[in-house]
Amino acid sequence: METMLIAFDSTQQALRTEMLLEYADVEIDIRPTPKEITAGCALSIDFPAEELDRVAIIIRDEKVEIRGIFRKVREGYDQVPLA
Repeated sequence: METMLIAFDSTQQALRTEMLLEYADVEIDIRPTPKEITAGCALSIDFPAEELDRVAIIIRDEKVEIRGIFRKVREGYDQVPLA
């Protein structure tokens, strides 16, 4: 199963997003931010790729501040553009 990763600039936003996604019953994992991704926060959230649209709507509707959403690729991570 492919997973995607949300990186943050603040721990506060990471914890807020964790709460919002758990409330929406999105399966998530909290993990350290990979070294390939420059972010202001050491915490990131993994989620199933098939949940991308729902996660993006929650982030937009709740005005969550994120560094970006990333997809794992062979060389590291690619940022996913959000509509």
